[in-house]
Amino acid sequence: MKCKGIFFTVFYLWGTASILAQPNILNAVTPSEIGQKTIEQMEQDNALEPLPYGYTDDRDILWAKTTWEFIDVKQKVNFPLLYPLDTGALGAERKSLFHVLVDNAKKGKIKHLYADSYFNRELSFQELDATLRRVDTLDAGYEQLNAGLELDPQFIDYTDIDGSDLQGFRIRGYWYFDSRQGDLRYRLIGLAPVVIDAYSKSQGIEDAEPVELFWVFYPEVRDLLFHQQVFNPNNSAHPFNFDEILNARRFSAVVYKVDNEVGDRAVQDYIGDNSLLQLLESERLKNEIREFEMNMWNY
Repeated sequence: MKCKGIFFTVFYLWGTASILAQPNILNAVTPSEIGQKTIEQMEQDNALEPLPYGYTDDRDILWAKTTWEFIDVKQKVNFPLLYPLDTGALGAERKSLFHVLVDNAKKGKIKHLYADSYFNRELSFQELDATLRRVDTLDAGYEQLNAGLELDPQFIDYTDIDGSDLQGFRIRGYWYFDSRQGDLRYRLIGLAPVVIDAYSKSQGIEDAEPVELFWVFYPEVRDLLFHQQVFNPNNSAHPFNFDEILNARRFSAVVYKVDNEVGDRAVQDYIGDNSLLQLLESERLKNEIREFEMNMWNY
């Protein structure tokens, strides 16, 4: 009887938590109310803003290492960062990470876009717009122009970059050992979508080298990513958000560069034309970080 009582208690608590986390689908009067939580619900779920980072004094950082990683969205474990490709069919609450970043950049909600992971040069919206769309004039259009006629819009070909062109994300992170807390921690610094460029797409070039669309300083976009729900394949009543996935490292990534004395050179710069050796080197760099923490507790 005691075990039975414990079971019902756990079941009741779990069921209560599930009901509180429902995106208003059971109480909605109109479809527009689905997914809209009340202020009380958001306060109870701590969903008003992301959990702020704690202050870490530089004197408390005993050891640190900056890493650059590539998240391949073609891997199954990374699918939550890739899908959905078609956002129109599922509504505004279901967007891929690519669409969240690009849409907010177009709307001006992301104030600063950068050309590299060191955040040395900002990109203007005009530069981004030129990267996202390529405009080509067809041969029939050139014939019109050569004849002194006005170019007919039907002879202008537009090639747009969308979610299907996403190859992955490059991230810059900071591993550090906090001597005050006594543990190894990770802080995400920057994020960049990697896509097939518009020119290669328009020309149908196979095996084109992907390019970084832009970099964002992660602390600046945390709030936007926190309020964007991500489908949870194990329990649709408890969706994730992108901030939770990225900060908790719920993804698979390969290290392609770490900070070093040779100008932060990448793995492929000193191990060329051998994918297996590059992968083994990436694992070696990961193990260096893991081993540092384990060695801290070996006397």
